[in-house]
Amino acid sequence: MDILVKPMVTEKMTAQTEKLNRFGFIVDRRASKVQIKAAVEQMYEVKVTAVNTLVTAAKVKSRYTKSGVQKGKTSSYKKAFITLAEGQTIDFYSNI
Repeated sequence: MDILVKPMVTEKMTAQTEKLNRFGFIVDRRASKVQIKAAVEQMYEVKVTAVNTLVTAAKVKSRYTKSGVQKGKTSSYKKAFITLAEGQTIDFYSNI
């Protein structure tokens, strides 16, 4: 099971990174906080002090087209907010 799917790089997460030393990740829905902590510490070689998670529910979407109303839904996913120890950071752009 690949625990970390991708990092969340948004304006809100960038502000939290600068202010609270907190980083966001999209993670596998079945992953626990302990597994997420171990995966981040192993991949980025940092010390994690806290892990907060939440599951974003699927949303029903519809749009009007020439052929009628198209209905569908977005997928649900799990977010993890990682707080690092003082003085540590993660550079997402180092391996680009």
